[in-house]
Parts: sequence; C-alpha cells; structure tokens
Amino acid sequence: VQLQAFGGGLVQAGGSLRLSCAASGRIFSTYALGWFRQALGKEREFVAAISWSTGSTYYADSVKGRFTISWDNAKNTVTLQMNSLKPEDTAVYYCAARSRGWRPRPDEYDYWGQGTLVTVSS
Repeated sequence: VQLQAFGGGLVQAGGSLRLSCAASGRIFSTYALGWFRQALGKEREFVAAISWSTGSTYYADSVKGRFTISWDNAKNTVTLQMNSLKPEDTAVYYCAARSRGWRPRPDEYDYWGQGTLVTVSS
C-alpha cells in the first residue's frame, strides 16, 4: 500500500484547510486509514481515522467538532476537512493505514505517507 498526502499550507486562525491522502495498492475491507500529526518537539499523535468497511470514524478530543474525515471509495482517497483551525493545530500531518482495523497508536500502523505541513498563524 502506498499513501500520498497533500493539501497542507499556511492559514490564519479560524480558517480551513483540506488534506487528502491518495491510497494505491491492495486495500482490503479490514483496513483503517488515519491521520496523525507531529508538532515540533512533540510526539506524533492521533488526529482522526476511518474504517474502510464500515465507514466508522474516530477523532481525537482536540479536533472533535472541527475536523471531519471521509473516504472516497471511487478515488481511494481519504480527506481530512479541518475547520476553525487553531495555532496549536500547527504540525506536520501524516496519513497512515492499518490492515487490522482502527487503533489510536501510531506504532500500530503499517503504512505511512509523507507528511504535509500545516501552519496556523495567530
């Protein structure tokens, strides 16, 4: 499985950005795809995930109500719509895939895309 993330950039606080992650290769129904982020000097943390088979979504408390993850089956693309962005959302965002369902720990994911930088100015 190969993952390619894009869509980061610079935005003012309160603004919106949309990240996309294109997945290629063999993706089975047991897969979950997620977004993680890593701010400078901090550990990588879970942001959101979606189950390929059920469409169930999972969010970190810090982004609930502001971020929305969705899956475009036809395009094999996972999208993260980020609204009401805050300076503390500034980080490199990574998409990742796990073959055995959703988990919040980054070390439990099998495949990773390259990061895309999101910078939120105050």
